[in-house]
Formats: sequence, C-alpha cells, structure tokens
Amino acid sequence: MKTASKIYMTLAFVFLFAPIVIMLIFSFNEAKSLSVFSGFSLKWYRELFRDRETLKSVKNTLVLAASASGISTLMGTAAAVGMMKLRSRRMRKAVDTVTNIPMVNPDIITGISLMLMFVFVGRIFGSATSLSFATMLIAHITFCLPYVILQVIPKLEQMDPSLSEAARDLGCTPLRAFFLVELPEILPGILTGAIMAFTLSLDDFVISYFTAGNGFQTLPIRIYGMTKKTVTPKMYALATLIFFAILFLLILSNVAERKGEEK
Repeated sequence: MKTASKIYMTLAFVFLFAPIVIMLIFSFNEAKSLSVFSGFSLKWYRELFRDRETLKSVKNTLVLAASASGISTLMGTAAAVGMMKLRSRRMRKAVDTVTNIPMVNPDIITGISLMLMFVFVGRIFGSATSLSFATMLIAHITFCLPYVILQVIPKLEQMDPSLSEAARDLGCTPLRAFFLVELPEILPGILTGAIMAFTLSLDDFVISYFTAGNGFQTLPIRIYGMTKKTVTPKMYALATLIFFAILFLLILSNVAERKGEEK
C-alpha cells in the first residue's frame, strides 16, 4: 500500500507540474519552436519588456488585483467578525450559505448576471458606457469576498473570546479591543485571505471578460485575444515571472501562518 500510494502521489505531482516545467524551459528557448529546444536565450524576456501593450495589460491586472484584494480583505474581515457576533445559529447558517454561493456558482453565470446588472443600472442612470474599470472592480470584489471570509472565520473560532472581554473589562472600547487583541490573533487568516483574493483576481478571465469596458484590458483578456492568431514564447516568459511571483506569495503566506500557529 505504501508503494502504491507513493507511485500515485508521484504521478499526481508529475501531472500537475509537468506543464509548468515545460513552460519554464521553453521560455528560455532561442527559437520560436514549441517542440524543439534549440538553445538557451533570454530573447523572449527582452521581447516581453519591449511589448508596451502587454506591459500595460499587466499593469491593469496588478492594479485591479491589488484594489480588489484590498477592498475585499477589509470587507471580508468586517463581515467575518459580524457573522461571529450573530447569536442565532439559523441566521448564521443562512449567512454562511449566502456567502458560499459565489464560490459554488459557475463563473460564466456570475459574469453574465453581473454584466446584465451593470448594463441595467447604467441605462437607469443614462450612462453611455455601462462597463468600465469600476464594474470590473465590483465584480472581482464579489467573487473574492467569500474566500476572505472563509479564511478569517476559522481564526476567529480558534481565538479565546475571554481575551476580548478582558480587554473591555480593563477599559478598552470594543473597537480598541478589536485592534489590540483580536486583530493580532486573526492576522494570519487575513493575510492568507488577502493573498488568495489577489491570486484569484490576477487569474480571472471569464468574469473579467463579461464585465470589462472597452478602455480597460487585463492580461488574461489580452492572452485570449492573442490565441486567435498565435501565442509567442514571450507569453511563456511572462507566465514564468508570474509563476515565481505567486510562488513567493504562497511561501510568504505559509510563513505567516506558521508564525501565527507558533504564537
């Protein structure tokens, strides 16, 4: 059984990471070939940094992801604290169910429904362009918010409620007790939720495609447009840089969570 489990685990890791390894290798390929590695070169990385449209889409994606993750982290933390304050179990279960709907709902359904809502509201207010950066930001906050709540609630459940009560008994206001006592305890969950929201926003295509305006293009939308012609290896170089950036964020998240557990 141990041998079989090791073989299965090895095959699973090969299946998951073989495409990424191939992409990393061919991002340094000298030729444009997608099947023959002709030699090591940084040609496609240089080509990437000369492509202004791609760099602009990367900038748009980072701005959108940072904004969505920041706002959803603040709102998600406040929502998680409010949900823990609910005394009625039925009410809390109902709120939990409503919170989980965006995670279970298919992205294409979420994207189409948000697009229809934005167009409907835009026509009510007489707006000429209903879709813009603001609509995409609201859409990203919508699907990032439940993941932040999902990361913060377990930390609130693990926290000793007597700590906050003791702080209030010693003269702290509820708000000050939260920042001095509760916030340090749940900070690892907040950081994990923020990083997860950032990566989800960075990666999203379907919802962005339906809620994007004409003047704002994210990286996934640009790559989709390039697939209609051809995807050059400079996209492999870009994907390699993004992969290592996300890997760094995941390591940072694990380190923060481990330090929180040690405390």
